[in-house]
Amino acid sequence: MWLRDKSCITGVGETAYVRGSSKNAFELQIEASLKAARDAGLEPREIDGVIPIGIVSGTADDFIENFGISDLRFSAVVPHGGASPVMALQCAAAAVASGACNHVLITFGRNVTAASNKAGARIHTMPQFHYVTEFEYPMGAIAPAQLYAPMARRHMELYGTTVEQLGEVAVACREHALLNDNAVMKKPITLEDHRNSRMIADPFRLLDCSLESDGGAAVIVSGAAQAADRRHRRVFIAGVAEGHPDSPGSITQRPDMTSLGIAKAAPRAFRMAGVTPADIQVAEIYDCFTYAVIRQLEDMGFCAKGEGGPFVEGGRLRLGGALPTNTHGGLLSQAHVWGLNHVVELVRQLRGDAGRAQVAGAELGLVTGYGDLGDGALAILRRE
Repeated sequence: MWLRDKSCITGVGETAYVRGSSKNAFELQIEASLKAARDAGLEPREIDGVIPIGIVSGTADDFIENFGISDLRFSAVVPHGGASPVMALQCAAAAVASGACNHVLITFGRNVTAASNKAGARIHTMPQFHYVTEFEYPMGAIAPAQLYAPMARRHMELYGTTVEQLGEVAVACREHALLNDNAVMKKPITLEDHRNSRMIADPFRLLDCSLESDGGAAVIVSGAAQAADRRHRRVFIAGVAEGHPDSPGSITQRPDMTSLGIAKAAPRAFRMAGVTPADIQVAEIYDCFTYAVIRQLEDMGFCAKGEGGPFVEGGRLRLGGALPTNTHGGLLSQAHVWGLNHVVELVRQLRGDAGRAQVAGAELGLVTGYGDLGDGALAILRRE
């Protein structure tokens, strides 16, 4: 509980999100990081902690050299795929709360739309996937959609989750992306469009799958005291936790394929923040696939296990609904930068800077991360 409100997110930054960027991953990472520093009212050299995320990220030394940092006091690596940005919030919060440093930069950049750098090829280089080589690859499961599809199909068989319910998530994200000038996908879609999109890996259709896109994002976590004189209203990290599923390296070897690590993290994060799911006004939920949103809603306690499908029906996740979710368009329709764009969006929502997608009066929200084969993380943020 000692981490509650001991740190704030003081700066956020992101590049344009595109397909086919002329910049490499590190250039995009640096661009987003400089924007985050400027947003926080910091000189880059004042950053004294760095958590670079991703298998193509720059190192801490790269930031010392490029930013002129004379005394980097903290650095870390958080190697858990899409769960890494929110896990990094926990790491940064602990670092500044302990006094190890004052301002931690969490930063990510990627250029992946080149034909030689598709998702199926990238995961072969990631050491945490070695169990997949033993159990899943021999059956032909190579790309993320193929690896995650059995979880979704199992959930459908056990609980009756439907194609239309998966489509509700996709349509909500696309509606929100249409309000965001910095979103890759700008064409409206309907539930019928979702159902008619081509099958990728049963039950995932094309519109169930997140984007391949290029861009960078960054946030700065500062100690609560150091945040008091920054440019913006303080956004506190009220609660944060991470969790890992049983058999984290192989989905098919788990006792329960529908169980995710966030089920272990969520009770700790909500207890730390002193709130419940009913208190949350806006949510940015990691959406590598539509099914992942439904399962995380269940594991976080917004509904019972097996009831995530009905929960998302009727526009509940759209602006004006009971739980506006992925108000920037998410990985499904804004861009895929490992979910660090979700953190950026939640901060903007709580500052009241989310433009046409602003949730009126938003004071309390959450952001999740989902990585590798089920690692999870949850942060609950509140505005001052």
